[in-house]
Amino acid sequence: MPRTLSYLIALVWLVNGLFCKLLHFVPRHEAIVARILGPEHAPLLTRLIGLGEIGMAVWVVSGVARRWCAGAQIALILSMNTLEAVLAPDLLLWGRGNAGFAALFCLLIYGHAFRADHSVLR
Repeated sequence: MPRTLSYLIALVWLVNGLFCKLLHFVPRHEAIVARILGPEHAPLLTRLIGLGEIGMAVWVVSGVARRWCAGAQIALILSMNTLEAVLAPDLLLWGRGNAGFAALFCLLIYGHAFRADHSVLR
């Protein structure tokens, strides 16, 4: 189960990075980046963010520094969602309700990294 949960968490990062940002299947993501960071470089910055999210997926699956990875994920998710809720709530799929899903995802990541017994992976 711990390995499956790692794959599911990584899948969230992969889908958001590859499909939503790099392949531009969800243009709303670039609109959010444009609103927060400015429209001049939004296409490039959106793709760079997508590459970072793909990198996060690889890190999650690797299992290297699992707790550092979880901390980085939680910090990124909370900071991204706070910025989005304040500066671009109208562009979010569920408006400010996105924060609830983000919080649940952070709890899942925390539980997986800090509470789960990963001895079965060794």
